[in-house]
Amino acid sequence: MSSRKAGLPFILVTLFLDILGIGLIIPIVPKIIGAFLDNNTEVTAKYYGWFAASYALMQLVFSPILGSLSDRFGRRKVLLLSTFGQGLDYLFMAMAPGLAWLFVGRIVAGITGASISTATAYIADVSPPEKRAQNFGLVGAAFGLGFIMGPAIGGLLGHVNIHLPFFVASALTLINCTYGFFVLPESLALENRRPFSWARANPFGTWLELSKYKALLGMAAVVFLANLSQFSLQTTWVLYTMHRYGWNEAMVGASLATVGVCTAIVQGGLVRKIMPALGEKRALQLGMLLTAAAFIGYGLAPEGWMLFVILPIASLASIAGPAAQALMSRLVKPTEQGMLQGGLASMQSVGQIIGPLAATGLFSFFISDRAPVKIPGISFFMGSALSVMAALIATLNFRRYPEFGAVAKPVEPAPDSGS
Repeated sequence: MSSRKAGLPFILVTLFLDILGIGLIIPIVPKIIGAFLDNNTEVTAKYYGWFAASYALMQLVFSPILGSLSDRFGRRKVLLLSTFGQGLDYLFMAMAPGLAWLFVGRIVAGITGASISTATAYIADVSPPEKRAQNFGLVGAAFGLGFIMGPAIGGLLGHVNIHLPFFVASALTLINCTYGFFVLPESLALENRRPFSWARANPFGTWLELSKYKALLGMAAVVFLANLSQFSLQTTWVLYTMHRYGWNEAMVGASLATVGVCTAIVQGGLVRKIMPALGEKRALQLGMLLTAAAFIGYGLAPEGWMLFVILPIASLASIAGPAAQALMSRLVKPTEQGMLQGGLASMQSVGQIIGPLAATGLFSFFISDRAPVKIPGISFFMGSALSVMAALIATLNFRRYPEFGAVAKPVEPAPDSGS
């Protein structure tokens, strides 16, 4: 029992180092892509969308596989393997001689980058149901702390050498892997493991298996739209701020670090106070509406400094993620937590495929001379509309299932196709 309790701080440190490595390269990736394309912003935006989508496509295919493997062999092995692969891949991308090789590296990163979904299954393993929302909030805090340091340092390192953040990200990720090898205990008890099944280890089979929980399907739509909204922001933030406000890598890093500080405060502390006061359903609805309002603010702000005013308010919207995770994790059995998190990761990947392509496509068109009117913030307006839709679907789902939030029972027994 003590090792299971100890796993929570271990996994939070692991996630922090993971996100720190990812955050390091965010401010400089568009510039690296642009360097291969004569720094044409319109063309760079399109390639950047495909760059993000290629990672997500691999996540869509491989996250359910790794999630099901973690249900069979345990979380620890999958976490260590994926983290080791990420560390090597950062080195590969740092030395990529051309755009095609950079894309190959991103594809490999998508295959190995399932550590976050496996880590959330780990959190579900070691958390009692009534504590899951708070503990998922700590995951958000680890993300926030990683984004405080990662983008800020990455922006500064990018000024020294555009490839340096990749080398630093590789070193930190491999340190992360070494740390986990020595101190990370296994979270999944032997009695909660189950045979691997290819029928479950794909995005369609995973959700077919999970569809026996009817209340889960509406929530899946909410999570999908929320992810689509967030990826429309994440993919165009660097492009938008550099194009509209003339920001450099350091300013972009500072803005992302601000997001990290605010997210860490909200999810590391305020979630524990807000969640019991509002309840998980209202927290989810409020988070979606705050996201919608913040996105409109981003798209309309005439001056760059105004974004720093909006960011702390927008960070309150991050209460939605832990609320959704907690609600959904209660619906499934302990033996299905890895499958659920793999399914959520695959759904996130669909959003990460569609969102960047749509957002960068809109951005590219509405900053070009072909546009009837130039609207650099068009992708944020799209994200706002998606967040409103997510809030509406969540409300309808809660009304349809008034018992939502209790541990639901499957409509029918689920045969174990892997036996």
